[in-house]
Amino acid sequence: MDGSGRARVRLEVRVDSAAGELRSLQGWLRADPEVRRSAAVEVGGGVPGPGEMGTGLDVLGLVTGNGWSAASFVLALVAWRESRPQRPRVEVRRGDVTVVLTDCSEEEIERVVRVLDAADAGEGVGR
Repeated sequence: MDGSGRARVRLEVRVDSAAGELRSLQGWLRADPEVRRSAAVEVGGGVPGPGEMGTGLDVLGLVTGNGWSAASFVLALVAWRESRPQRPRVEVRRGDVTVVLTDCSEEEIERVVRVLDAADAGEGVGR
């Protein structure tokens, strides 16, 4: 959490041309009224894991407020992913919690929303 009472949600899109895909996703999320109302969306560099090389622009970060909805966010991610010619794997990391969207089945979407909502409650972000 930062000084304003907002929590950070970090999103990583793993594709060959990460920067282009992240810029596309950034534009998509900024155009989504539900996401735009409750989150600031910025592309930045991530911290590479052991044995990984960072691209410099491989993380889309969101700073969320009290009106943030995991369901709206996940549905925006799914809609963006479905619009891509090659549907990338989308990894959402929030604190110590990581979830992945791969097939965007109803079950997977529900699971990701539940996990993010549980992480949300654990961080004390109000609704």
